[in-house]
Amino acid sequence: MTYNHLTISELSFIQNFWNQGVKAYIAAKTLKRSAETIYRVYRFLDAGNSISEYYENYRTNKAKSGRKPIVLPNDELEYIKEKVSLGWTPDTIIGRNEKHISCSMRTLYRIFKRSNVLDVTSLPMKGKRHPNGYV
Repeated sequence: MTYNHLTISELSFIQNFWNQGVKAYIAAKTLKRSAETIYRVYRFLDAGNSISEYYENYRTNKAKSGRKPIVLPNDELEYIKEKVSLGWTPDTIIGRNEKHISCSMRTLYRIFKRSNVLDVTSLPMKGKRHPNGYV
């Protein structure tokens, strides 16, 4: 089930309906939205808040959502740095399974690409022509 978030224009319509004293279920039919969605905004407005505060609250909650960044423990990072300095690739490190690494091989490559802790240029060259990070 998908949920379409309320836009600014819909929120302003809801506030206008609320100011005019229109019942929430009528506003819901007019906007083709669920009555509970409109009631939630009405209750927020009844509490003395404004639409801008509602939207700001929505934005702060939305900023907290999403996947959290992957952080490897220090002992695993030291092990990975040691093996890379010996010329190992991430798939060799994961594949040998000498020590448990708490991510997959693909994720380890992503960590090399995105993080400041592990440098992609320290990996053995991929291919024959260009050093890593060149293309």
